Amino acid sequence: MKFRSVSPSVTDSPQVVTAPKRFSLKVALWLLDSPRLGHSPNVKHFAGHLLKQPARAGVVVAQSRLGQLMCRECGNARDRRIGHDLLRQAARAGDRIAQRELGQIED
Repeated sequence: MKFRSVSPSVTDSPQVVTAPKRFSLKVALWLLDSPRLGHSPNVKHFAGHLLKQPARAGVVVAQSRLGQLMCRECGNARDRRIGHDLLRQAARAGDRIAQRELGQIED
């Protein structure tokens, strides 16, 4: 019995594409910066979901904006603590907005 070898293109692992992450980051920032849309709680919730993955991946801008969003908009202490941690990570990475926000929170 002969076995056919599998072509290398089938066994190769798919390459990770970072373009959708950047796209979701740009969409989230656009939504939050939009004068009309940025004030809606539903839009903020959706933008938070879009920012979550880039923030986990270490994108400083995403960490900063998600941290601000969680500190300002979330009602429970757990989410505010997570937002504070995200702001602290972004501030350590040199983000000026996160440093300023941390200064306001800690005062």
